[in-house]
Amino acid sequence: MRDDDQEELARRAARGDQAALEALLAAIRPGVLRRCARFLPCYQDAEEACQDVLLQVARNIGGFEGRSRFSTWLYVIVANGARQTYRGLKRRAAEQGYAEMPVEVVDARTTSVIAGSRLDLLDALERLEANRPELVAPMVLRDICQLDYQEIAGHLGIPEGTVKSRIHQARGRVREYLLAGL
Repeated sequence: MRDDDQEELARRAARGDQAALEALLAAIRPGVLRRCARFLPCYQDAEEACQDVLLQVARNIGGFEGRSRFSTWLYVIVANGARQTYRGLKRRAAEQGYAEMPVEVVDARTTSVIAGSRLDLLDALERLEANRPELVAPMVLRDICQLDYQEIAGHLGIPEGTVKSRIHQARGRVREYLLAGL
């Protein structure tokens, strides 16, 4: 489905068209799952985050005003949903007495270095959010969702120069956290 078609479905769904909402959710599901998988190393966790994101879209589509592109609005929900799923996983692991999240299968053929890096990045983003929350969204939207600076500025309602500055600061802090081993 073309982006313009998704934009039209989103506008119709925001006005209360239930059929448009159902078609929109079906159309965006594969992309949402792919984006959630960029954050979360386990496919099952990405699927859980995907379902949460789709639910959030369905609940909040009425708040989509069309000032930015639907895809930008969706990226923010995906990023927040994946990070929320990760926090929930960490909380459940802590409640079960694990110092760290348990790894179900440790097999060099199925466990990727990238997966471990994603977990480190999520931990670093969580730490950044605790210290400098205004830096998180611009970095996530640029480096993970791969939006351009102008789209980020439009979505966040801040000047493009501020976006670039915050991304630079966020990358520096995250780099420090990663090098320090959190």
